[in-house]
Amino acid sequence: MSLSIRNQVPGTVTSVTSGEVMATVKVRLESGQGITAAITLEAVKELGIAEGSAVLALVKSTEVALATGPVAGLSIRNQIPGTVADIATGGAMASVKVDIAGGALTAAITKDAVADLGLAAGTSVVALVKSTEISLATA
Repeated sequence: MSLSIRNQVPGTVTSVTSGEVMATVKVRLESGQGITAAITLEAVKELGIAEGSAVLALVKSTEVALATGPVAGLSIRNQIPGTVADIATGGAMASVKVDIAGGALTAAITKDAVADLGLAAGTSVVALVKSTEISLATA
């Protein structure tokens, strides 16, 4: 199956914490970075997600925010450090490719945000992704 979601990062499930309807799934990316996904309990069961499962973490580029450093006092669970590799700018929006350990992420942000943050190739950034915006796929 092909997907339009540009960010597809492989990892291994390290834990699943189930609630009434939702579950939090902790995933160790191939780089060693940990991320958290909040998905339905039904999806966990249907996909057979358990500790040790190989998964792809999927994130739409519009759901990736960028900061120029780690952000404290924030409810966003996933803060992934990286380096800007490329920026493609249009009239209002920009596509920012960020190299992370073991892969890459793309963020769709405004052209103004690129300017305000002073982003350029080589800039250190932190990709911010809410756990509810991460989907998981199994093979």
